[in-house]
Amino acid sequence: MPSSYVSNHVHIVFSTKNRLNAIPEALQPELWAYIAGIAKKHSMHAVAIGGIEDHAHALVHMEPTLGIAKAVQVLKANSSRWMHVHSGMRFEWQEGYFACSVSRSQVPAVMRYIAITKGTFPRNCNG
Repeated sequence: MPSSYVSNHVHIVFSTKNRLNAIPEALQPELWAYIAGIAKKHSMHAVAIGGIEDHAHALVHMEPTLGIAKAVQVLKANSSRWMHVHSGMRFEWQEGYFACSVSRSQVPAVMRYIAITKGTFPRNCNG
């Protein structure tokens, strides 16, 4: 095969340190857009980004050369710096995260889930 095709969608969820309500609603649209920009800069395509005051969801399409741990690290590190500057307070994400692969057929369902999230972590990536 002369070229490769990889479909690698991953649903990532990460919380604020101690699950504090540290993401003001007014900053959320800008933060989600910034996270999408971080993804683009690091060879990911942000399919859906969202969340609430204490956590963020990212559905990204990742290049095959980028590992999940590295993807999460760049999203969290860069977005926490942005939050520190724009919120005027010390901002941290907690150390852990949730991530799972999403089949192409389930991408629309995960996009809907992110759009209507009520602040609960998904039990699985299929809805």
